Amino acid sequence: MSTETNDRAKAMGLLARADATRLAALFPDLPEHALLRGPETGAVMVRGRQGGTGAPFNLGEMSVTRCSVQLASGAVGHAHVQGRDKAHARRAAVIDALLQGDDSLRATVLKPLAEAEAARRQARAAKAGATKVEFFTMVRGED
Repeated sequence: MSTETNDRAKAMGLLARADATRLAALFPDLPEHALLRGPETGAVMVRGRQGGTGAPFNLGEMSVTRCSVQLASGAVGHAHVQGRDKAHARRAAVIDALLQGDDSLRATVLKPLAEAEAARRQARAAKAGATKVEFFTMVRGED
């Protein structure tokens, strides 16, 4: 996978995981765009693996909303977001299209989203770490 493709995939993942209200606050005004595939909500099957390496199994279904847009410049953007928030999917698709020609959005939109995601992960890890139990064995008697 090329670096450009990898960067775009990371940006699309970050936009999909972002809080919709935070994303709307960071990028409130959408530029003129045409809907190639309007926001549509559907379901996808979520698969899992026991222990991360076992045989795959169907875990259940999850709601997903997708959208594809085209800007006046011709750039096409796509988005898939968890849930039924059509505005979130549309905004993420527009930002994906804009990122293909404008790197300034990386600093104004993606960087704050990445920092917020890192803070959420750190808080969750700290909460989980607080429940850690240390087990030890005491030796009884001598052999």
